[in-house]
Amino acid sequence: MPSIAAAPAALLSAVHHAIHQAGGWLPFDRFMALALYAPEGGYYAGGLPKFGAMPASGSDFVTAPELSPLFGRALAVQVAQALVATGTVDVWEFGAGTGALARQVLDALTADERFEGVRYHIVELSGSLRERQRAALAAHAGRVVWENAWPERLEGVVLGNEVLDAMPVLLLHRLAGEWFERGVVAEGDGFAWADRPTHLRPPVEPDGPQDYLSEIHPQAEAFVKSLSERLVRGAAFFIDYGFPEAEYYHPQRHMGTLMCHQGHRADGNPLVDAGAKDITAHVNFTGIALAAQNAGQQVLGYTSQARFLINCGLVDLASAASVAERAQAMKLVHEHEMGELFKVLAFAPGFSADGWEPLGFAQGDRIHTL
Repeated sequence: MPSIAAAPAALLSAVHHAIHQAGGWLPFDRFMALALYAPEGGYYAGGLPKFGAMPASGSDFVTAPELSPLFGRALAVQVAQALVATGTVDVWEFGAGTGALARQVLDALTADERFEGVRYHIVELSGSLRERQRAALAAHAGRVVWENAWPERLEGVVLGNEVLDAMPVLLLHRLAGEWFERGVVAEGDGFAWADRPTHLRPPVEPDGPQDYLSEIHPQAEAFVKSLSERLVRGAAFFIDYGFPEAEYYHPQRHMGTLMCHQGHRADGNPLVDAGAKDITAHVNFTGIALAAQNAGQQVLGYTSQARFLINCGLVDLASAASVAERAQAMKLVHEHEMGELFKVLAFAPGFSADGWEPLGFAQGDRIHTL
């Protein structure tokens, strides 16, 4: 088992400074943004491994493309259909991790002469991850472009795998019937929770009198709104763990979904080892769908990862793989692994949505549950 890294001193100093500048109380979304993305030791700014299938690799968690290359090959079937249907030649990926998904998609697309001119754009904030991506994508170097920002007009197929869950969230706490926003204060060299009264509410207020802690997602929804305003031709596919709104704010989910990952172990305290571990929250897919729709997009489909990948031919792909490869691929669709917790949401500009139905939602579409 690799050693668990301690919080970077530079990050701790940056957070303490931010708390002081904010008057002694920092909203949790700002704390989370610093802990993950601050140049001074934020989790994604560091060069340590983050993604990997085994703890021995020094990684903290595994994503689907690291688990099985068949994930990207199945997704590429959907990407290929969307490129043809929307008349575009560009793929845009946000938060490309190690570059494994980009490599898998490009390997599959470039084997098809229809996509000889495909270009793959990666929007990545982390310099260390960019270098890993360059190494992983060396065979496709002429097709891949790293972007510092998105253009004002975006055309192509957009991919986001486990991107929305890493966007900072606000924490809301109902205590004795009153709502508070939960923030962070300094406590010695570390941090502590502190609640303040707030007018903010979850989009669905949970029934029952019990105390309740949950998240709202203004940054993820703002991201999708901005993307939707720029996406003038093409389609977008987001894959992440989460629920529709009615499930997200169910009374039984009274402790929220905030979670940290470090050394392939999970814990619920983001205030300890800030900068040395991942912080995530599940996605409210209803809020994401509404953000896209309100910005002029048409929601194409919503389903489980298992159903999406099976619709895209994962079973046939697995049948041609080795026994070990099939076992790994089945973790993508098994209900007790990634298959049910992870969902896929797709949207497109109105005219780009006309005349075709995405393969990934051909069976088992749950758009009615959003």
